[in-house]
Amino acid sequence: MTTLIESEEHQALRKAVSALGKRYGREYLTRVIAEGRYPTELWQEAAKLGYLGVNLPEEYGGGGGGIAELSIVLEELGASGAPLLMLVVSPAICGTVISRFGTEDQKRTWLPGLADGTKLMAFGITEPDAGSNSHRITTTARRDGDDWLLTGRKVFISGVDHADAVLIVGRTEDARTGRLKPCLFIVPRDAEGFSRNPIDMELSAAEKQWELVLDDVRLPADALVGDEDAGLLQLFAGLNPERVMTAAFAIGMGRYAVAKALEYARERTVWKTPIGAHQAIAHPLAQAHIDLELARLMMQKAALLYDAGDDIGAGEAANMAKYAAGEACVRAVDQAVHTLGGNGLTREFGLASLIIGARVARIAPVSREMILNYISHQTLGLPKSY
Repeated sequence: MTTLIESEEHQALRKAVSALGKRYGREYLTRVIAEGRYPTELWQEAAKLGYLGVNLPEEYGGGGGGIAELSIVLEELGASGAPLLMLVVSPAICGTVISRFGTEDQKRTWLPGLADGTKLMAFGITEPDAGSNSHRITTTARRDGDDWLLTGRKVFISGVDHADAVLIVGRTEDARTGRLKPCLFIVPRDAEGFSRNPIDMELSAAEKQWELVLDDVRLPADALVGDEDAGLLQLFAGLNPERVMTAAFAIGMGRYAVAKALEYARERTVWKTPIGAHQAIAHPLAQAHIDLELARLMMQKAALLYDAGDDIGAGEAANMAKYAAGEACVRAVDQAVHTLGGNGLTREFGLASLIIGARVARIAPVSREMILNYISHQTLGLPKSY
């Protein structure tokens, strides 16, 4: 039986991760970004404490939990002001796909390293002309003897410069129908013909964004993850956790912003009264808190459904959770900045940089409009317009 009331174990995990996050905090992450480096210290300590691989199987060095536990880790780090974006990618997407569909050799090669932080894997699906639409992906893989040759381009791929490999979504030709079908390949970072170019972003983050170019990258047969004929199932086995984790990222960011605004609203005094006593300040912050709590409930539902093996139910709930959390995060950050007024735009208070960051939760990894398409078609049964 599953429940949305957190167990004592989950409450203890939340408390412990929160303590870790507060030891680093927003100032640490801001300094790391300014220095143009990766938050290695936080990543390594989180790994040492077992948080990076909390969702991975115990027999491969993980914690034996699920996306429910990993989402708690990311949310609490975000609420402290020091989220780790690659938690969405390395253990949640790549670790999940490999643990569910990988060969025994792939599991033993990658999962222990992903769990203890000594290995990092990026994920490549988005393309210049296809976005995240797996049906329009043009990166293709063709057989050459026992090998595969992979050719194509990817954009907005996070953390490639620190990753040991990238889990690339390509397409292969179905021998029976001639149609192209999605497949997933593990591509080592140093593979011949595999190059990357940085994308200049307005967004300030420790994780850089990259364009990837694959020019007849030769891969051995065992670079293919899972069954060649079940690529779509395997792909969504990674995308549902991605949506849950994006919701956790957004909720954590929103909580951090509201906490900063509350601190200011209690201390900032105008006409001998703290501004938080005025309903024009108090009510919008209360609404932001409510929105974040509601989004968290849907995120918890999605995680529980996924961990219980209900991929279809999890797909609907994960999309809803990502939508709700993205909207709640944007409103929370906006209200926090507005509460501080001019101070909300200063480096001293560190909220202005979240304005762009909050928009990411609306846009990536799938836009809110595409989620509305999904719900209208899949849940409500309305016809497609495309």
